[in-house]
Amino acid sequence: MRQWEHFIAIIKKEVQPALGCTEPTSIAYAAAHAARLLGKKPERLSVAVSDNLYKNAMGVFVPGTGQIGLPIAAAVGALGGNPDAGLEVLATVTPAHVKEAMTMIENGCVSIERADSPDAVYCSATAYAGSDSAQVTVQGDHTGIVEERKNGEVVFKKEPAITTNAEGQSAVGGEEINLKAIYDFALNAPFEDIAFILQARDINMALAAEGLANEYGLELGRTINEQIKAGILSSDLINNMAACTAAASDARMGGATLPAMSNYGSGNQGITATIPVVKMAEYVKADDEKLARALILSHLGAIYIKSHYPSLSAFCGNTATSSAVAMALVYLNSGTFEQCCMAINNVISDTSGMVCDGAKSTCAMKVHTAAQTAYKCCFLALAGHGVEGQGIVSADVEQTIDNLGAMITKGMQQTDEKIIEIMRKN
Repeated sequence: MRQWEHFIAIIKKEVQPALGCTEPTSIAYAAAHAARLLGKKPERLSVAVSDNLYKNAMGVFVPGTGQIGLPIAAAVGALGGNPDAGLEVLATVTPAHVKEAMTMIENGCVSIERADSPDAVYCSATAYAGSDSAQVTVQGDHTGIVEERKNGEVVFKKEPAITTNAEGQSAVGGEEINLKAIYDFALNAPFEDIAFILQARDINMALAAEGLANEYGLELGRTINEQIKAGILSSDLINNMAACTAAASDARMGGATLPAMSNYGSGNQGITATIPVVKMAEYVKADDEKLARALILSHLGAIYIKSHYPSLSAFCGNTATSSAVAMALVYLNSGTFEQCCMAINNVISDTSGMVCDGAKSTCAMKVHTAAQTAYKCCFLALAGHGVEGQGIVSADVEQTIDNLGAMITKGMQQTDEKIIEIMRKN
């Protein structure tokens, strides 16, 4: 079916491996392309970023560097990044590149400034060598190059991607995309057409294992795991699910050199969309086909819900992802579509107030919250309990999603500005 082909194209575009947090990675990506366009080793870098890109890049480790922040992301991207690798641009960075990048920064050769851009995702990176310059601008999505300039002359230009419209309505591809269509696709598409989504399990579970085995970030996953081993917390599904999900985020935000399978430009939300579903599938002894169908529900459902609002905002997208995960968990427990909708409403009622105050180690706590909330709201729905007609939650789940998009798009802009103002003072 044509619609199903469209869904598969959306998933393949928005569910991709990403090495490191996607905001500093986007900066590294722009810098890597600027360096290649320059045609020689950059002597100096100038980077301008949107407030939201700044917010989500200033406090997170850059993989393989042991360093935090925008300057190191730009410098290693320019000196050692692979511009053809998309969100895995930093996979080729070596210790020698890191040392050279640190020298550039220490010598004052990397500048970061605020760009006056209305776009949540915006980065313009300019590389200089002698009298030559090359500028690459990313806008709309994390790898969306919209303009390239060599010595001031435009050599490439295109319109930026549109991820949401001004009313907070979905912009992923038309009115035919809704939860029922996604549900029917996930349950009925030929397995061979969707088996690729199992890569999300392999990639994100490897990241979780890394986070449980080693010291990264806040070490939330390891701490929960230690409490389980000590008998303080029970070794049950919800605690093991939460520990594993948090550990993957610990590793990602702590600079591990393993990729995450991202969702809609976010590695943490890709982790959230994957690991709770995998752990539930293990618990109910689901085969790979049933797991794949559940992962389609969580990943495509999350993409659909998140497309109703800007990709970066004052809202923590793990709530939207958690609601799609709850739908997938209901499916794995033989629930109905109506119960899936009930679970989504339950999650949005529970955690729609969770804000984003930048990408950093504490994202692991929000990922942990998202996993536990999906679990709780799944079983509430399976028991026939659901929220409707309260707060921003309507009886119709599609209206609830529209309400969420409108709240974020129209109602949280000042919140975002105030969060960024506070962060700049810290």
